Formats: sequence, structure tokens, C-alpha cells
Amino acid sequence: MKSKPRYRMISWVAEKYDVHPQTLRLWEREGLIRPSRSQGNTRLYDERACEQLESILTLTRDLGVNLAGVEIILNLKEQIDRLQTENQMLKKLVRQALSAKDQIPRYHALVKVETGSIQTVDEE
Repeated sequence: MKSKPRYRMISWVAEKYDVHPQTLRLWEREGLIRPSRSQGNTRLYDERACEQLESILTLTRDLGVNLAGVEIILNLKEQIDRLQTENQMLKKLVRQALSAKDQIPRYHALVKVETGSIQTVDEE
């Protein structure tokens, strides 16, 4: 059974990750993080948004990447994830096609036909 997603408010996220709330708002405006919104328009950070925030903090704090670089890196990571998903789907389709090709219908297995022995006949 799927567990209910947990949402955190901006104050909790800011304190947990030691980031000023204004920084989180700026990163949202820049499109780096995408928190959900409540009916009252309050920012709500789910697990995915927190993971994205952790990636941003690792890139900026630990690796010294600027926000333009962070945006490029995150876009490339998203593209890689999409391509890997497509690649898995294509692999599955190829396996299915090869499996179907290897399955010879019973009537083909029971009849032996010599090469060149089949001729077309025009019906009148």
C-alpha cells in the first residue's frame, strides 16, 4: 500500500537545511525547485522537492557551482533520467519482439517445405 506523501512548510525546510526562506523563494522563482501549493497558496515541500533541494545544496555548497550551472546540471540529470526510462521501455519491447519471433506456430513446425517447391497459381 502506498503511503501518503508528507508535506513540509517552508519554515521547517529552511531550518532543516539551514537555508534562508528567501533563498528558497528565489530558487523557486528561478525554477530550480517546485514546491506544491496548498489551497491557501502556502508552499509545501514533498519528498521530491526536498531531494531536489539537497542536490542544489550539494552542488552550491560542496562543489561551488553557481545557480546557472546548477540549472544546467539539473536539466541534464532530468534528461538522463527520461532517456534511461525510454531505454528500459525500448529494451522491453525488443525482448518481446524477439520472443515473439522465436515462437513458431504449431502448424509451421509440423509442415516441412522444400525451398522453391511453393508456386503461386492464378485462380480463374
